[in-house]
Amino acid sequence: MTDRIIIVGGVAGGASLATRLRRLNETAEIVIYEAGPYISFASCGLPYYVGGTIENRENLLVKTVAAMKADFNIEVHVNSTVVNIEPDQKTIQIQIEGQTELQTDHYQSLVLSTGVRPIQPNLPGLDQANNVFTVRTVPDVDEITAFMTTNRHANKYAVVVGGGFIGIEMAENLTQKGYHVTIVEAADQVMGNFDPEMAHFLHQHLQENGVQLMLGKKLASFAEMGRKVVLDTGKQIPADLVILAMGVRPNSELARVAEIETDERGFIKVSDQYETSQKQIYAIGDVISVVNGVTNQRQSIPLAGPANRQGRLLADILNGLPKKDPKVIGTSVVKVFDFTAAATGVNEKQLQQTNIDYQAMHLHPAAHATYYPGAEAIELKVLFDKQDGRILGAQALGEKEVDKRIDMIATAMRFGGKITDLIDVEVAYAPPYASAKDPINFAGYLGEDIQNGLVKTIQWSQVTQLLVDQAFFLDVRDPAELLAMPKLDGAVNIPRSEIRQRLAELPKEQPIYVYCAVGLRGYNVCRILSQLGYDVYNIDGGLKTYRMSQYRIKPISL
Repeated sequence: MTDRIIIVGGVAGGASLATRLRRLNETAEIVIYEAGPYISFASCGLPYYVGGTIENRENLLVKTVAAMKADFNIEVHVNSTVVNIEPDQKTIQIQIEGQTELQTDHYQSLVLSTGVRPIQPNLPGLDQANNVFTVRTVPDVDEITAFMTTNRHANKYAVVVGGGFIGIEMAENLTQKGYHVTIVEAADQVMGNFDPEMAHFLHQHLQENGVQLMLGKKLASFAEMGRKVVLDTGKQIPADLVILAMGVRPNSELARVAEIETDERGFIKVSDQYETSQKQIYAIGDVISVVNGVTNQRQSIPLAGPANRQGRLLADILNGLPKKDPKVIGTSVVKVFDFTAAATGVNEKQLQQTNIDYQAMHLHPAAHATYYPGAEAIELKVLFDKQDGRILGAQALGEKEVDKRIDMIATAMRFGGKITDLIDVEVAYAPPYASAKDPINFAGYLGEDIQNGLVKTIQWSQVTQLLVDQAFFLDVRDPAELLAMPKLDGAVNIPRSEIRQRLAELPKEQPIYVYCAVGLRGYNVCRILSQLGYDVYNIDGGLKTYRMSQYRIKPISL
């Protein structure tokens, strides 16, 4: 009997699965049921269509129903919602838009690729507002762009609720469309996959581009037909347009109907072969929980890259090829005006919930050779296991070449790389693109020195208390630098070039905490002093990291 494989949901995982299945098996019956009107679209491009960077709407549509039939002989049904599964009979019931009677279909294998949907709070005044939208599908952005076209104002105000990927991208694109944008975020920072001192670089950059930040504030209600957003503090913000980007929930109702096991958040539990708790029913994409490649804990990592890979791997499995679900490390990137912000692996907040003894490092190297015009800093943070040196995660921000460095670290992590392995990464070098000692190599050098005990460091989070305790801080910058960024209160300034001649000014009976602008000169001084018998510590990442950790949000006049 010919295999009949039904896939519920298209977009990344479902469409990748279907096309790979066909390439492996020309005779199988492959059917996709998609609740929306489009089988495969570029969901990550939606904010850029709203902002006008992507001008042609058709460019968002990756594959049409006709193309799937002509190119792959795949049967596709759009506007068709699967509402019930009967695992014992291997049948499904489908509600087709515009029809009253349910249709029935049968399968040998069933795959759930139903994805996630935006969280929509049930708040007072929402039912009276016609200016509140989410961003998940092509029809969503059709509604937004139509609203923006028909509702023009001299002063346009937009409120974006949520500071994650979609919220940040929408804030940028609405700003470019002339809106005065406010981001309302319940947490005390945007982009929760970054640690707070790194997120402050984003806060500063967003504010420099005119975005108002309301952090640590919750949406409470809507007033004046949605034209005012009311926060939990009682503050009202003008809003001609509101975007809800408060996170996602799994579309797992269908799985629960079939008594398929889910976790406490509703994400479907699967084996390393994508099997659910019901025989011959599989699940892939954003709707499933995955194994974190660093912590080995199951969690949701709703990213397009893993969803596409899962579709391909499941097609192989269904065709008898020996594959299994790889652990996911969660590599991501987002554009924030002129900044790129990228991360891989886990952050400190996640590591603090495990028993992993880790080390953090901050570096601020240039993206390419400093003597070549246009060299910009990369704000880089790397985390590694103190015991075995295994790289646990990295975060980076800057205007140039940020994604390249995170991609290199993510590749090293995929192959079990240790922090010292970064020393030997061979980077394509020419002055416009890199330095002979690349930022990745520098991270390896610093990690090796820390592991070998050549330098002791303290983190930015320890500095404030040490200042309170009147610890001895040594500023080794040149005096001219103190004008642009004053030294820490009570710190003694001895430039690096003078340190050997002024040793008498340094105490041997107490620890010395050394810093420079970004950490490199501080390290060099620490090497001198430690060999001379001083108990010395370098402030990791230098004064730049500490000062940014103290950044405070500034009110912007809208």
